[in-house]
Amino acid sequence: MEGCDLCEAARITPWFHEDEICWIAECEICAVPMVVWRGHGVDPPEADLAHMHERLSWVVARYFSFEHYVDDNMRNIPDHYHAHARPRGGFFGHGLRRRVP
Repeated sequence: MEGCDLCEAARITPWFHEDEICWIAECEICAVPMVVWRGHGVDPPEADLAHMHERLSWVVARYFSFEHYVDDNMRNIPDHYHAHARPRGGFFGHGLRRRVP
């Protein structure tokens, strides 16, 4: 979709995963892993949603050492599905330590 930042998928921050369904990178604002659906819209098929959440959990387990919850309240970009892996009890990821895979 022309004009959509998430469709553009600019590599501004570190990327952790990508496939035909989604990509996962560090959120530029929150500094936590964020999964983005490759399709434009807010209602991915259930299989895609399950795949994205599983990949997001995999990224957190592989690259970070915090328990997380999936936050898919799309505050800043409400018309393209994306979700953040937020630290339990928190919101931002600034200062979170990363594992070396």
